[in-house]
Amino acid sequence: MKKLILCAALMALFSSTALAQSGTNSPYSQYGLGVLSDNGTGFSRSMNGLGLGFHEHNQINTLNPASYASIDSLSFIFDVGFSGQVTNFQENGVKKNASNADLDYVVAGFHLAKRLGVSFGVLPYTNVGYNYSSTGKLDASSSPTTYTNTYSGTGGLHQVYLGAGWEPLKGLSFGFNIGYLWGSNDRSVINSYSNAYINTLSKYYTATVNNYKLDLGLQYTAKINHNDNLTLGLTYGYGHKISADPKCQIISRNSSTGVSDTTAISISNGLSIPSTYGAGLMYNHANKLKLGLDYSLMKYSGIGYPMSTLSSDGKQNYELVNGVYKNRQKFIVGATYCPNENGRHFMDHVRYNIGASYATPYYKINGKDGPKEYGVSAGFGIPIINGWNNRSYLNISGSWTRQEAVGLIKENTFRINIGLTFNERWFAKWKVQ
Repeated sequence: MKKLILCAALMALFSSTALAQSGTNSPYSQYGLGVLSDNGTGFSRSMNGLGLGFHEHNQINTLNPASYASIDSLSFIFDVGFSGQVTNFQENGVKKNASNADLDYVVAGFHLAKRLGVSFGVLPYTNVGYNYSSTGKLDASSSPTTYTNTYSGTGGLHQVYLGAGWEPLKGLSFGFNIGYLWGSNDRSVINSYSNAYINTLSKYYTATVNNYKLDLGLQYTAKINHNDNLTLGLTYGYGHKISADPKCQIISRNSSTGVSDTTAISISNGLSIPSTYGAGLMYNHANKLKLGLDYSLMKYSGIGYPMSTLSSDGKQNYELVNGVYKNRQKFIVGATYCPNENGRHFMDHVRYNIGASYATPYYKINGKDGPKEYGVSAGFGIPIINGWNNRSYLNISGSWTRQEAVGLIKENTFRINIGLTFNERWFAKWKVQ
């Protein structure tokens, strides 16, 4: 119990650090709830987020809570992940680079009872972080007025969860994650002009979220022969309104007199998270080679998008607009190879991982589809072996992600992921003669 309390305290410390950081520099994070985060741990991130059909005894797979039933009965697993990234932005022949680092997740898991495993931790859900501007001229006269539009945003959503996985029948397991979703999104659009007689217009968008999140999972493993088996994984995330009232504050300021006019508008219960469906297959050959395929669908279609609009009489409105969100689909393929999990040599335990993915956008920008996403990754699971521990792993991977849409910014991101999986034998009963 003392160790569990210590672990929970460490998670609280790590999560407070995570909240002070932004995991993205993308201008696309200004749309929706932000850039969607990868909820996988270091093991799955090295396969580009693959994991719906995987159930490892020495890793925590948060992508499908049914997998918790496979956690080793003698172990307590603590997993923490970090990442650093460099992103190249390209638009109209102009290129810019930006970099940042982030604490991604902190999770833990152990076997509570026969065929019952539990997990808890802190995971990201979305990320918001951008700051850029555009300039132009209002007319073509000899002394044209120059305007500058400045866009900035910070925030994101996080979740702290408690989950369990139960295997009532051999090969069949069920699981759930119940989480507390919290965070805030703060965005601003500021218009300024070189002509002091033109009013400046500033719009500030804010939203604070405090609500729940529920995810369910199932896994079934069919034995093909002595060395081979196939696992089907299914997941469902419950979509619902998240009791948030997004607000829009519009400030018009007369630059010559300094007089401001402020309009504040809000939408009652105007934010939602989508229902999510996932299916995955994992082929396992002799616990050496594992091949996987995942498909997920986020049902954003039908959810209203908070947007500032202007009515025919010139009145500013802030309302839910249909047709901006669209369903998001994602496909992932990957593999992991371990020469001999029970071998005596160091190299027998090294895991080699690879993965690739493709995802469609979940929103439209000015009536056109947002950016599609392509990604590949590769990495290693390196065993940590010393005099008192030979079950822990260091997961290191590199990934490349490209986001692009016709006529919009192209993003190329190279990311290094580091996951430390500490596997301690807390529940062994020592026998003294």
